[in-house]
Parts: sequence; structure tokens; C-alpha cells
Amino acid sequence: MSQILTIALAKGRILAETLPLLKRVGIEPVDDLLTSRKLIFPTNHANINLVLIRSSDVPTYVQYGAADIGIAGKDVLLEHGGEGLYERVDLKISGCKLMTAGFPNKPLPSGRLKVATKYPRIARQYFLDQGRQVELIKLYGSMELAPIVGLSDLIVDLVDTGNTLNANGLAPLEHIMDITSRLIVNRASQKMKNQAIKEFVSRIQKAVME
Repeated sequence: MSQILTIALAKGRILAETLPLLKRVGIEPVDDLLTSRKLIFPTNHANINLVLIRSSDVPTYVQYGAADIGIAGKDVLLEHGGEGLYERVDLKISGCKLMTAGFPNKPLPSGRLKVATKYPRIARQYFLDQGRQVELIKLYGSMELAPIVGLSDLIVDLVDTGNTLNANGLAPLEHIMDITSRLIVNRASQKMKNQAIKEFVSRIQKAVME
């Protein structure tokens, strides 16, 4: 009997770029992921199911074995910490940059910086490496508002076009890292379902290189 593989997919932009990649390796959901209210989606392969969840939850589902495989941004994986999973393939999709941003012509305070972000782990390490003292403020959205209302001096966030920053009088300042989406595998599944996962990863790697 074929081993069942459960693949956790992130909602949003990553999903839009992941579905064509899965299609290239012959995997398509039976239902429309964008309109269905289902939580688990069968595919045209009886042994492969998809689950659609919030991007930040993907590594947690994979870590605890609720999903064997997941696709998430490198930013989410770094913030999660990588416990209980292997990062196997850089899918080279959903590319963007993780940057600091703020008012382009406003001098920063000489002392402790207030930094708003949904990436406190990454931000803490970045400023630590630079020897800069920061007070981190955890936010979950509308990052651009924080400097405008005086909540923070800077934000650390993903930047794609920069249009939202520009519309709010802000600008990207310091480049922290380039971000792409990665394929991750649960460590226990890697052993228990080795052959099925090995075949899937191999097909994805070939599709990425095409």
C-alpha cells in the first residue's frame, strides 16, 4: 500500500506560486483550494493530501507530524527555529527581501531603537550582530503604521515592490536577507515514509531546475 503523504501549503501569494509547481510534477487538488471550505484536500493521487493553513503555522504542523511535508517562506522558518524538520529544497518562488524600513530622511535616535516586527527572533539577531540595542515590539500586521504613529523608530518586514511603504511616506533602509519559499520535511516522516518522500522531493527538485 502506498504511504499517505500530507502536504501543508501556506495561504496567499505562496499558494498561488506553489500550485503551478505541484501541477508540473503531476499533483493537482480535486477541489478548488481558493473557494472550498474544506480543511483537507484530496488530490489526483490517492496517497497525497493537501492542507491549507496560515503561513506561520506551516512549520509547526510539520514539526509535530500533522503534515509530512510543508512549503513556507524562509522568513517563517527562521522565526520558527527549525525544530523537528529538515529544509530540503529552495523552491525559488515567492521571492522578496526582509529589510528594515522607516522614514528615509529622519535621523534615528542614538540610544536604544524601537523596532516593530512580526519577526522578533530574526530582528533580535540582526541588531545583535550589529551591536545595536533595540526594544522589539511584536506586531502581526499593518507594520507601516508603527513609525507613523510613533510606536517605533523602524520596522522589520518583507518588502516586495515597496509600494505600500512609499504610499505611507516610508522607505526600505537596510537589507537583512533575501527570502524564497522552501520545502520542509518532518524528521520522523523522513524515516518512516522515506521512499515516498524521497520520490516527491526528487520530482520537485527536477521541476525547480527546469
